[in-house]
Amino acid sequence: MKYIKHAALATSLLFVCTACTVVAPDAGQQAVLIDKPWLFGHGGVRAQPVSPGLTYTWMSTQKIYVNMFPQQFDGNFTDLMSSDGVPLDFHAIIRLQVTDPVVLVKDFGQDWYKNNVEQEFFNRVRSAVKKHGMNETAIQTTAIDEIDTEVTKAMQEYFKANSIPIRLVKITVGKANPPDAVRNQRVETAQQEQRVLTEHKRDLAEQSRKAAEQSRAEADNAYRNAMNLNPAQFVEMERIKMQQAVCSVQGANCTFIVGGQIDPVINVK
Repeated sequence: MKYIKHAALATSLLFVCTACTVVAPDAGQQAVLIDKPWLFGHGGVRAQPVSPGLTYTWMSTQKIYVNMFPQQFDGNFTDLMSSDGVPLDFHAIIRLQVTDPVVLVKDFGQDWYKNNVEQEFFNRVRSAVKKHGMNETAIQTTAIDEIDTEVTKAMQEYFKANSIPIRLVKITVGKANPPDAVRNQRVETAQQEQRVLTEHKRDLAEQSRKAAEQSRAEADNAYRNAMNLNPAQFVEMERIKMQQAVCSVQGANCTFIVGGQIDPVINVK
């Protein structure tokens, strides 16, 4: 009889051990338990999550680990139409943090982001982009902050209206990329604008030089009239000034030959 009791106790312990499972959330996780009894009892989601550590529960109980850290989800958008009908490519990021894992799993399931958030996020970004033109969105990027603000407000209202236990940490909408044809056209336009600017500056320089030459000529003519010189006499005087300038250079040795035209001869050592 004694051996029968020991055998029954061992069998019971073995059954209990084999009927149990371990729940061990890591740091930054919580486990949501869903009871699914095989024979007796009531099933359903337990009201309290399991914190990091080690917990034992029935083998039939399902455990779902929920990340409690802020999570980042990427969205790649192609061919979003701007207000002026130009298709744009966007990359956007949404950062979310779970605030109540039990309510999240119970009411929205394990794939809560894909089933309840992703499409709404995409629609909000698409709606915000449509309100702005290609230039302010993809070239000057002045509309990016406005898009961020609009989508952030819309998503916060969506979470609140649907009682989704999620905290919106941040939404970041990156710079839009226009089609290659538009981008190449912008580059060509910039080159043409630069070419026009260069030609304009060159024309200004030529006009400035022309004005300077005219001013110099007018000054020379005024000087000639003041000295009562005819054009030939003025030219001769300028030639003498030039010769004087050449011969006054340090180290220069000039020899003048008198008779007819006088030209200096410079001895170069």
